[in-house]
Amino acid sequence: MMDLLHITSLRRGADGDPKSPNAANYDETKANPYPHLPDPLVLENGSKVTNAETWWKQRRPEIVELFDREIYGRVPANTPKVRWEVLSTTKEKNGDIPIITKKLKGHLDHSLYPPVNVDIDLSVTTPANATAPVPLMIELALSPEVVAALTKRFPALFASASGPGWQQQVLAKGWGYATYIPTSVQPDNGEGLARGVIGLVNQGQPRKLDDWGALRAWAWGASRVLDYLETDKSVDAKHVGIEGHSRYGKASLLAMAYDQRFAIGYISSSGEAGAKLFRRNFGEQIGNIAGSGEYHWMAGNFLKYDGPLTEKDLPVDANELIALCAPRPVFIGAGATQGDGWVDGKGMFLAEVGAGPVYKLLGKKDLGTTEFPPIETALIDGELGFRQHSGGHTPAPNWPTFLKFADRYMSSAPAGPKR
Repeated sequence: MMDLLHITSLRRGADGDPKSPNAANYDETKANPYPHLPDPLVLENGSKVTNAETWWKQRRPEIVELFDREIYGRVPANTPKVRWEVLSTTKEKNGDIPIITKKLKGHLDHSLYPPVNVDIDLSVTTPANATAPVPLMIELALSPEVVAALTKRFPALFASASGPGWQQQVLAKGWGYATYIPTSVQPDNGEGLARGVIGLVNQGQPRKLDDWGALRAWAWGASRVLDYLETDKSVDAKHVGIEGHSRYGKASLLAMAYDQRFAIGYISSSGEAGAKLFRRNFGEQIGNIAGSGEYHWMAGNFLKYDGPLTEKDLPVDANELIALCAPRPVFIGAGATQGDGWVDGKGMFLAEVGAGPVYKLLGKKDLGTTEFPPIETALIDGELGFRQHSGGHTPAPNWPTFLKFADRYMSSAPAGPKR
C-alpha cells in the first residue's frame, strides 16, 4: 500500500506506556490542534445545505463518496450472494425466560474463486412466548475462541457483572437478540486480506487503494444478517438495532451509517476510526490505525494521512459519519477517562455535537448541549444520545441507559394516524 501511495514512512501512533516519548496525550489543553471540523451542511462547491432534499440528493452522497474513497474503502459491485442455512433450533431458557435459539450459517457463493470459503456465523434468539414478531438487537461479538483466550489473559475484564446481562435485559422487554461474529466474514489481520470476503472478491490478489478494509467488510456482513432477519417471521425487521463495542463499535457505526434499514445503534467505546474525531489529539491516534496492526481495517488511501498528510487534511471526520445515520437514533457510550481514555469519550461527544445540525435539519433533536456532561450523566432526550459510565472498557454499564433511550423507537405497535 505504501508503495502504491509513493510514501516511505508513517508517523508512530500513540503509546499506551505513559513513560514512552510517544505516550498518548490525556491533557485536554493539548487535545485540539485542529479545532475546525468539516461542515456536513456545506457542499463541495461551498454552497450551504438548507433543506432535506439537498441533504439526501447532493450532500449525503458527497460525504459517502469521501468515506468510500479515502477512509473505509468501497464495497465492490460483485459481492457474493449469501445462502442462509439453519443448523439447529433449540428451546431453552435464558434466566427465567423461555427462548428459541436458531444457529445459522450464511454461505457466501465462492464459485468465482473456490479456494476461499466464507461462512457467516450467526445465532438468533427470540422469546418463546412471543405472539407476534419482536424487535431485535444484533450484537457484533467476539468468537467463543477469542473470548476464552481473553478471559484467560484478562479475567477481571470478563468477570460476570452483578444483575442481568444485556441479553436478559433485552428479553425482559419482549425483544430478541442476535449474535454475529464479524471475523467469520473477514479475518482481523493484514494476512487475512487474501482470505475472507475481501480475498474472495479479489480472488486472493492485493487490494487497490480504494478497496474496502475489514471494518467495511464487517459492516457489510451485518447488513447480510439483516437480509436474513427480513425473512425470519419471528422478527420485526423494521425494528432491528445494532450494537458493538471497541473495534466492533466502529463496524456497528459503519453499518448504521451505510445501511438505512437499521433502526437504532448503540455504539460503545468505538474511538479512533469510529465515533471519535480524528482531529483530536487524545488517546488513540491515526498512526495506531494506519500501523501494521490495524491498517487492514481501512482503505489503502487512508495511510497517506499518517504519512505526508495529517489529520487536518482529511476531507471528512467522525461528525459526518454520525450524520450519515440521521435521522435515526444513535446512542454513543464510553467508560471513564481513567480506564477507557484511549477511546476519547469527549472526542466522541464532540463528534455527536458536530452531527447535530444534520439531525435538526431533518426535523430531529440533537444532544441538546455543546457542554461535555459530568460522568454518568445521560443525554437521551433527542435522537442523539450519549453517556460516559464510571467503569472501564466495557459496554455493560450503559446498557440500561441505552434501553431506556431505545424504548420510544423500538416498539412494534402500529403507528397512529398522522396529525
